[in-house]
Amino acid sequence: MNRKWLYLLVPIILIAGVYLWKPAQPDNLYANAPADQVASLQAFQENYPPAHLIVNGRDWEYLAIGEGAETVLFLHGMTGSYDIWWQQIEALKESYRVISVTYPAANSLGEMEAGVLAILEQEGVKNFNVVGTSLGGYFTQYLVSKQPDRITSAVFSNTFPPNDIIKEKNGTIGAAIPYLPEWLVMNVLRGSFETAVYPASGNDEMTLAFLNEISYGRMRKPQVAGRYKCVVEKFDAPANTTIPLLIIEASNDPLVEEALRESLKSTYLQAKVITVDNGHFPYIATPEFYTQQLVDFWESQ
Repeated sequence: MNRKWLYLLVPIILIAGVYLWKPAQPDNLYANAPADQVASLQAFQENYPPAHLIVNGRDWEYLAIGEGAETVLFLHGMTGSYDIWWQQIEALKESYRVISVTYPAANSLGEMEAGVLAILEQEGVKNFNVVGTSLGGYFTQYLVSKQPDRITSAVFSNTFPPNDIIKEKNGTIGAAIPYLPEWLVMNVLRGSFETAVYPASGNDEMTLAFLNEISYGRMRKPQVAGRYKCVVEKFDAPANTTIPLLIIEASNDPLVEEALRESLKSTYLQAKVITVDNGHFPYIATPEFYTQQLVDFWESQ
């Protein structure tokens, strides 16, 4: 081989290796999590595999179970999937029709809306209660603004209103995500789980284990990039809606700073507010309490 081509080929191989390298998932991510919770999640995943629906070329993963008269739609956050709500779904499936989705690599809130509406149409659902957390809570506000006649009630959990703060603080890394190796993007996420999310949850092992599982292959870089775009997309907040609203916030949320929490409450002055102190994923760390707040809210309407 010509030495000139060799000099060109070696850097290309090295760069490709950096980008394509995939770290192995640890043997037992759930080793330190409570055995009963782990067994519950594993049984749920085995008993309720997701359905799939292609919408605008994207593969939407979702679960629809339960025979209740009212429907509850669950929308996860930046790092999530349909089964992150497994404890709420198990508790509610006897009384409600429950739908939970996993976002594909959608790049706008409008694209997310189209996917969710297609799933609801597929399942014959017109009106629904919606519970969204973090990005899902932001997306829930968007749905309230776009589909007010279809939404019976809305829960904005561990989330934020339209704002400039997130983009100002994360714009550089957000713009870089598409160009970084996937393993590096996921390593950064896992670092935030370990140093911020885990301590704020009260060192909840189940929270840490589930998030790490998601980061080892269940969520890919295009999904991270798309979800970030949705987080910073601006829209007009539906501040004057007559839809019953519940805000669930955490006083020690490491991912939603106090300024954003206060802005959310001042945007929706009519909302009932519940404040907890176990971080960004209270529905995993304290599932019974979280689910009871949802039921009490719905029953009070």
